[in-house]
Amino acid sequence: MGSVTLQQRGHTSHHVTTADDDMCAFVCGWGAAFVNIICTFPMNKVMFRQMLHGVRTNHALDQLRSEGFRHLYRGCLPPLVQKTISVSIMFGTFSGYSRFTIHHFPEASDLTVKFLAGLMAGSTEAILTPLERVQALLQDKEHHHRFKNTMDAFKFLSPYGIREYYRGLAPILLRNGPSTFLFFTLRDDMGRLVPMDKTILWQRTLSDFLSGAMVGAFVSTVFYPINVIKTIIQVQYGPPRPSMLTVFKETYAERKSLRKMFYGVHLNYTRALVSWGIINATYEFLRTQYMHYIKSSHGSW
Repeated sequence: MGSVTLQQRGHTSHHVTTADDDMCAFVCGWGAAFVNIICTFPMNKVMFRQMLHGVRTNHALDQLRSEGFRHLYRGCLPPLVQKTISVSIMFGTFSGYSRFTIHHFPEASDLTVKFLAGLMAGSTEAILTPLERVQALLQDKEHHHRFKNTMDAFKFLSPYGIREYYRGLAPILLRNGPSTFLFFTLRDDMGRLVPMDKTILWQRTLSDFLSGAMVGAFVSTVFYPINVIKTIIQVQYGPPRPSMLTVFKETYAERKSLRKMFYGVHLNYTRALVSWGIINATYEFLRTQYMHYIKSSHGSW
């Protein structure tokens, strides 16, 4: 049942996953994302306002205060659904695509396997673009009185056709694939560098949190400007449908500096530290428990 390592003379050694490992990755990825969203949604909403309006943190916080607590978790359902499924897909398909790549290209280097698996896993995640799309509409204060809830926003977009649900797909694809590759590549390297005794539960959990936090913060910062463009594209609806490059040029001209394209990046960095630390530590904890359960279940037969 467990994973195995294949090695051929003169070729790269690969850690090969099994079907049980893939299912474990899907389930544990879902659980890790659920815990994360409940903890970090308010912080993410402040960052969203900074991305959209180009304002400082205190102004974004003032906006949320004036709107009241009942609006604080408005728009939480789409990211809860989207993120749990997205992270589940990310971990699960990365495991599956890695196994597929190793099977068909046994001579490929470990980096090549991660690169191809990361691009494919990230592209697969893009099927959830409609959920990101609706989340953007619900979080924008301009639409508070237009949409009652998630289903109302979905119905509103319906007359515009399927293309409207996938508005912002280009920046999402540009972000997802490379960021997934970087996360899994750097996470493994960082995990080996953190000086902790992995045989002790609390030290192993802390190590997983730190490695996930540092890598997640780095990757999300690198791709922050792409997320800014994605957000601006997704709060619009109907024609015209400007390209990603057009939106970037217009936003840059409006804000008059590259620095203002990074408004909210400090909160984004902090959120990513917490978010990916939680995801990585929770994922590894759940994975350990899941595999123990599978082994004991098989052993009972």
